[in-house]
Amino acid sequence: MNRTFFKVHGSGNSFYLYNTSDENEMDWVKLTKWLCDKDNEGGADGLLLVLPSNHADAKMRVINADGSEASMCGNGLRCVARFVCDNLGLDKAVIETMKADLEVRKEHSIFEDIPTYAVEISPVSFELSSLPMNYHNQTEIKHQILKEFSPSIKFTAVSVPNPHLIGIVEKRYIEDTYHQKLLAQFLNSENDYCVDGVNVSYVHKLKNDTIFVRTFERGVGFTNACGTAMTASALVSKLNGLVDTNVVTVLNPGGFVKCEVIQKDTDAFELTLIGNATIVSEYVLQTEQNNYQFINRKDTEEQKQYEKCIQLVNKELASLS
Repeated sequence: MNRTFFKVHGSGNSFYLYNTSDENEMDWVKLTKWLCDKDNEGGADGLLLVLPSNHADAKMRVINADGSEASMCGNGLRCVARFVCDNLGLDKAVIETMKADLEVRKEHSIFEDIPTYAVEISPVSFELSSLPMNYHNQTEIKHQILKEFSPSIKFTAVSVPNPHLIGIVEKRYIEDTYHQKLLAQFLNSENDYCVDGVNVSYVHKLKNDTIFVRTFERGVGFTNACGTAMTASALVSKLNGLVDTNVVTVLNPGGFVKCEVIQKDTDAFELTLIGNATIVSEYVLQTEQNNYQFINRKDTEEQKQYEKCIQLVNKELASLS
């Protein structure tokens, strides 16, 4: 049987997107591992499944490159938002995810004519049990040095709802990823702190309204961007005085996004992630007895347009040198 897949990305965080009415149509784990293999059209960071919902406009499932399932993905949600809105003729929609129904909407372009969507990131919790994470019987970790992880980096743990450990770092930790990689690999292997693993992001301030974020994603490794990590990083940066605006520009290796952080109460926040939803290619995949082969590919012009955005980001990142 031949099936149509779309290669998409949000901030360079790449996925294959597949629309189906049958949640058990295929072995998604096996398929995702094949799709994400770099020998197959350059691979991807995961698979986005767009499915029917009995109460929302659509349902999203996110399968990571290693076959594990993520509860949410901000960059992927933008791509799903575009697919759903385009197909249903909507400007806004509600997408069911593993832990919440999230509002999405078309947004003014973040750069030139790049298709842009805003998505709700929720729920937010600083309770270590929500990640889950264990650390000396603490219930929260907020802007705190964790001596087992680093003698100088201050970390915050937060779920949105994906689990994140956010470190505010000096420029040298951005230029050299060795420390971040070592810590992230440790926390995503067998350990006493994060039994289910955790996304580890290092954040560096560029301006009063701009930060740079690099993320080691659970189940994937270093990626060009992680939507929930960028939003969590904007939240942590706002709470700790790195930025002084409600709308934070977040640069990453794959581009940039805008994150709106509105504090409603002590620990109650409204978070919105705004960024591109780019369709790179349309593929026809032949599947026979769980054996896969691409038999056709049609590229769009959208990636060429997005490359202009990357050039802008690279100029901004020159300030790190």
